Amino acid sequence: MSSSWTALRYPVFRRLWIASAISGTCVAAHDNAATYVLNSLSGNPALLSLIPVVIALPFFLFTLPAGMLADRVDRKKLLCAINLWLAAGAFSLAIFNWLHILNSYLILACIFFIGIGFAANAPVSTAVVATLVPETELSSVATLNGLQFNISGILGPALGGLLLPLIGANQIFLINAACFLFVILAVQQWKESVRQSPASSKLQSPGRNSVIHSVFRTPTLQRAVAQNLQFAFFISAIPAVVPVIGLKLLNFTSSDLGLCFTFMGIGSASAAVLILPRLKKYFPGEILTLSNVCIAVVYVLFCLIHEKSCFLLTASLAGAGWTISASELWARGQSAIPDWARGRLTATMITVSQGATALGALVWSSLVATIGPSHTLITTALLFSASILLSNQQPLLSLFVDRLPVLRLVRLQELKSLA
Repeated sequence: MSSSWTALRYPVFRRLWIASAISGTCVAAHDNAATYVLNSLSGNPALLSLIPVVIALPFFLFTLPAGMLADRVDRKKLLCAINLWLAAGAFSLAIFNWLHILNSYLILACIFFIGIGFAANAPVSTAVVATLVPETELSSVATLNGLQFNISGILGPALGGLLLPLIGANQIFLINAACFLFVILAVQQWKESVRQSPASSKLQSPGRNSVIHSVFRTPTLQRAVAQNLQFAFFISAIPAVVPVIGLKLLNFTSSDLGLCFTFMGIGSASAAVLILPRLKKYFPGEILTLSNVCIAVVYVLFCLIHEKSCFLLTASLAGAGWTISASELWARGQSAIPDWARGRLTATMITVSQGATALGALVWSSLVATIGPSHTLITTALLFSASILLSNQQPLLSLFVDRLPVLRLVRLQELKSLA
């Protein structure tokens, strides 16, 4: 077998990977159905643009506490509890719709409820997967997790768009809930190894109580955080504004909306497999700038294109730019983080990025309500281009990164956890 696939030789990881791929596909179908139902219940484009806000906000609020909890309790039981939480969220949407009491605000509340589950799942599942295979197979795990994400992103929206007119949103919500239970069955096959007691952990050693503060004062990590903030803020315009343009201006059906996200997934997979390796070969130091410029151009194209097939092709270009930028930012962030603080600082990076995503989506949704989706994307493209020019001249954002309230909160939680 190719080295990219060798982690699948381990039965527990293989079962969990397959279950997660199926569940991720159902989640993508569920998201497509929820977006379309929200659009059918409300003609307000601002509410439609709030979906990425209620998705990103739980990551900002709950990822760090979940990461700390994962080091203190039985991870197997915690992962099962999280998936039960997710199943309950999907099942609630089906029940509310069946009772004919579902409205726009209940949909957003359920999406937020499910988002809490995913925010808690992110650090826990990462910690679990790392224990299912030998350390030599971690690169294979990373490749397979990326493949799983792309499979879900390609198949899920298309499946949701096709099934919605055939079986209805309720059945899609119920299938998604059942898939979370399927993940629990896969988790039950895992036998957690005995971990080091907190008393003997290196994290309890003296002098580490100011780790977050001291590391964030290093220039390389400051720049990595600033770049993640910049990218997360501006990329949030895609999930906040593009569905509004498709549904309101181009009169997308549920199948068209699903295809839009599917083409984004195809562009993402193509970028990871075909484009990114060549960019690393020919433009090793300019990958992030090139991909960000591509995204700014895509924003303008979304406003100018009024034909569905061309719009879908532009969506694939958006997915490619998004993936390339995200991959480059992840690599830069991991290279800037010291090994002894990788877990906590990775959770911190996720928290900061999701906070910027929630803030960005809130800003773009407000602009959609005031100046319309097309003008919002033009404004985003201009601001993003200006920020790219500024960041290439001088890392201005890094000057205030250490003063952000979220980082002070991170340090406070760190001190409490080590007390």
